[in-house]
Amino acid sequence: MLSSIGDFLSNGSNIAFFIFALFAIGGAVFMISFTRVVHMVTALTFTFLSLAGLFVLLQAEFVAFVQVLIYAGAITILMIFGIMMTRHDNEEEQPIRPAHNVWLGIGCVGLFAVLFYAIQHSDFTPGTFDPGMDNTLAIGTLLYNQYVILFELMSVLLTVAFIGAVIIAKREED
Repeated sequence: MLSSIGDFLSNGSNIAFFIFALFAIGGAVFMISFTRVVHMVTALTFTFLSLAGLFVLLQAEFVAFVQVLIYAGAITILMIFGIMMTRHDNEEEQPIRPAHNVWLGIGCVGLFAVLFYAIQHSDFTPGTFDPGMDNTLAIGTLLYNQYVILFELMSVLLTVAFIGAVIIAKREED
């Protein structure tokens, strides 16, 4: 069993996968564990960026770029704007529950142990990978040739919706 771990960690892409996976899981756990919304958004952004790293390892660069651009960029910024535009009363901090943290740690270690055992005792047959054609080029060609008007209309619609949301939020504040 230890020799298979050594074989697994001898490849640089496997080490990168392990690190990105730990960061993604850690960001998700922190996102549901934090009590302040800004900290939650930061943990969520960390998870999104880690998932983009996993997409790069899978040789899906376009999906990784879209992950960073849309999720880590746009949605996170939109959430931060939503936080800034809403009023928050001074909420009391929740008491620290040490028993909750202990059970959370035991659950995480148990889940890791079960997954590690399942992966170590699985029989993965090696296969050949056919990357196919360049999907990024095909998507870009379609988007900027056949669907360029729809793409531009969608960007204008989203901009108008965002400006309208800002105006409505400012009007309620007054």
